[in-house]
Amino acid sequence: MTMDRTDVGRDRLGTDGDDFYAALMAAHEGLSLEESARLNAKLVLLLANQVGDLETIREVLAAARGSA
Repeated sequence: MTMDRTDVGRDRLGTDGDDFYAALMAAHEGLSLEESARLNAKLVLLLANQVGDLETIREVLAAARGSA
């Protein structure tokens, strides 16, 4: 399932991206900074588990750090 590095960050949500962003912001509503950080960590782990491919996850991590 390894992706081509040029594929990392490609928009797969289309117009659903706005709905995802709204849901993400709603999930953080009323949380402290610490609670938000914990939510983000749990979300990352759940999404990584959903992806299920370590090489793909490494490529996404590298892209998120700006070194891809």
